[in-house]
Amino acid sequence: MLGKTANGLFWMYRYLERAENTSRLVETGQRIALTRLDSPDDEWHSVMQTGGVAKAYRRHHEAVTKEGAIDWMLRAKENPSSVLSAISSARQNARVVRTALTHDVWGAMNGCYMEVKAALSRRVNERDLPAVIDLIKDRTALVRGTTQGTLLRNDIFNFARIGTFLERADNIARILDVKYYVLLPSTYSVGSSIDNVQWETILRAVSARGGFRMVHGGQVGPRDIAQFLVLDRKMPRSLDFSVTKIRDNLEYLAFDYGVRHPSHDLAEALKQRFTAHDIDAIFDYGLHEFLQDVLGALSELGRQIEIDYRFYE
Repeated sequence: MLGKTANGLFWMYRYLERAENTSRLVETGQRIALTRLDSPDDEWHSVMQTGGVAKAYRRHHEAVTKEGAIDWMLRAKENPSSVLSAISSARQNARVVRTALTHDVWGAMNGCYMEVKAALSRRVNERDLPAVIDLIKDRTALVRGTTQGTLLRNDIFNFARIGTFLERADNIARILDVKYYVLLPSTYSVGSSIDNVQWETILRAVSARGGFRMVHGGQVGPRDIAQFLVLDRKMPRSLDFSVTKIRDNLEYLAFDYGVRHPSHDLAEALKQRFTAHDIDAIFDYGLHEFLQDVLGALSELGRQIEIDYRFYE
């Protein structure tokens, strides 16, 4: 496959996943802000930190407000990671690789762009926010569904999956890290009703609440939730699941092309981090430190994939 095509597929699906994750993060911020006893606007700085857009926001705004943060994350053109910017970038990459996509995938991507663009043509008020977020999640899911249902399982599909799960792994690590390291008002809140509500909100943010209850029952605790979102091999948004899919799809590429690259070894090494330790060992090491290590490894892996498959040719 030409590097330009691989690049387009990789980033199309990264941006698509980023758009959905950002909408989920906005939804999470809205829920967590409702648990605050003090100013709910203060919560949104932490939410934007999770999405990696807080510094850019402050360059354009004097103060953090709920309305400003939501608008920045959903539709600001100055924010390249806003939902609208990410969907636009996904569609642009889809146009570049249109001949590699099926008619159904292109139609779903184009429809996603048009509907989300219309929904975000003006500021979203609080009353309409749930419906807009549901629309974003539904339309991005449709693109993924047509991808699963119509694409041949070849290198095109592999690059799409690698982009999806690299972005997903990065997102879940950030959400967990900001909860553990940033969101709590103080150490006195650990184990409190506020703490438990926020942990359950994290489950909702990644559509994991139902799956968690199937595995762990109704008892919600930080250790079990962290274990579920970091190490559970059956949870499709866990770190372990996402990294496993990245490794597997890179292995499929190695088999198809008959050559291994440094990115294959990086993916395997990252996978071993999740099989070598249980959640107690991770907490002993430090969940924040562990997640920061993982985020660094994911960033390195993403860069190496681009180098190995000559995305810049």
